[in-house]
Amino acid sequence: MDAENQVIDIARLRRGCASCSLQQLCLPAGIGITDLDRLDDLVRRRRPLTRGDFLFRAGAPLASLYVARDGAFKTMALSEEGDLQVIGFHLPGELIGLDALGTGIHRCDAVALAPASVCEVPFNELGLIAAQVPGLQRQLLRVMGQRMDRNQKHVEMMGRRHASERLAMFLHSLSERFRELGKSADEFSLPMSREDIASYLGMVIETVSRTFSKFQDDGIISVRGRQLRILDHKRLSQMVHEPEERRARS
Repeated sequence: MDAENQVIDIARLRRGCASCSLQQLCLPAGIGITDLDRLDDLVRRRRPLTRGDFLFRAGAPLASLYVARDGAFKTMALSEEGDLQVIGFHLPGELIGLDALGTGIHRCDAVALAPASVCEVPFNELGLIAAQVPGLQRQLLRVMGQRMDRNQKHVEMMGRRHASERLAMFLHSLSERFRELGKSADEFSLPMSREDIASYLGMVIETVSRTFSKFQDDGIISVRGRQLRILDHKRLSQMVHEPEERRARS
């Protein structure tokens, strides 16, 4: 079997590059060794960023997609009132920069939440390879679908009247994202501050802090600083899927 047709042992490759966050793009099922090498040749290792550094700014043209190898990012945009609002969080292993796919222009700022290093994939060259590698095309579509799903969940969060339900949906979504990235869904460190969470959920920080405390008092979570452990997934899920008004009627 020649190199062009040889299929990669995905399990072996995952073990070999467990520290690399580009699994979302680099390891679609069935991609051949030659195609993987072509994709790997595109990846650029950018200089490390410190907390508060911008990965890109609103108004900048789309040049690349990014994946944090370590560290996390928040994206921010101007609200209708002219205030900066957090509109998304990006964990290690998740693609950053998809906001510009429609127009070719970034609609938000991407800011490092902590010291971070990223891989950069030039978008034009990625598009050329994706057109020739069906597995990569499918993987890109799957990742974009996940992003759309997260955006929809954010809209649903903002539509909930009760602070407890907004925070429950946020923590439940984070847990699922960590699970998808192969990390613990029960215990994880929150990369974002309480202020960032408040901005993302459309709440004031005092309400966020009180709700965290209530969840802890109720035995739903255990939280110490930014280290969080989910103790009662069932109750958390119930708050997500059954709004308080519906529970009150039952």
